[in-house]
Amino acid sequence: MSANGIDVFDKTLQTTNIWLDEIMEDIGPDRKTAWRALAVVLQKLRNRLPVGLAANLGAQLPILVRGIYYDQFRPDQLPVECETIEQFCAEVGEWLQDNRPVDPEQAVRSVFGVLSRHISEGEIGNVVQALPESIRKAWPQEARDQAKERMRQSADAQQQFAQEQGFIARGDANPELEPASAQAEQTMTGGTAGGPAR
Repeated sequence: MSANGIDVFDKTLQTTNIWLDEIMEDIGPDRKTAWRALAVVLQKLRNRLPVGLAANLGAQLPILVRGIYYDQFRPDQLPVECETIEQFCAEVGEWLQDNRPVDPEQAVRSVFGVLSRHISEGEIGNVVQALPESIRKAWPQEARDQAKERMRQSADAQQQFAQEQGFIARGDANPELEPASAQAEQTMTGGTAGGPAR
C-alpha cells in the first residue's frame, strides 16, 4: 500500500533516494550535500544543451528531480557557452560553496554517472554528443561510447540519404557532396543540368 495514498509520489521519492545514495557513495554521507550537488550539476548541464534536448532529458528525470532541474530555467538563453570541463567544474564549485566542502569535479562525475545508469542510453548518447569534447570526458566511458556510436549512425544515415537522393561523396578527408547524375545536379542547383538556377 502507498505510504501517502499516491503511488507516483512514493515512486519518485524512492528513485530520488536511490540517486542520492549513489552520489553519497562518491562525495560522502551527507544527503543535503548530495541533493545540492545533484541540483547544481543538473542545472549547469541543462544550461549547456539546446532547448529541445534539455526538455527531452528533463522528461526522463524523476518528478522530484525534475523540479530542481527546471528551477530558474531560462530557455531563451540556451545553450550557454562553456568549452572546457574546467569552466564547467568552476561554475559547479561556485554554486556549491554554501555547503560542506566537496570536490566539484567529483560531484560532476558522480551526477553524470547517475544519469548514465538511470536515463535511457539513447538520451544520454544525445546529451553527451551535444557537449564539447572536454566535458564529454567527464562522463563514464560507456556514455562516451554511446555518443560515438550515435554520431557514427547519424553520419551513416546522412550518407545513405545523400546516395538515395543521387549524390555521391568525393571520398576526400573532408567529404563534400557532388551530383552523381545530371538529374542530381539539377536538384542541387535548382535549375537545369549543367547550368545555374534561373
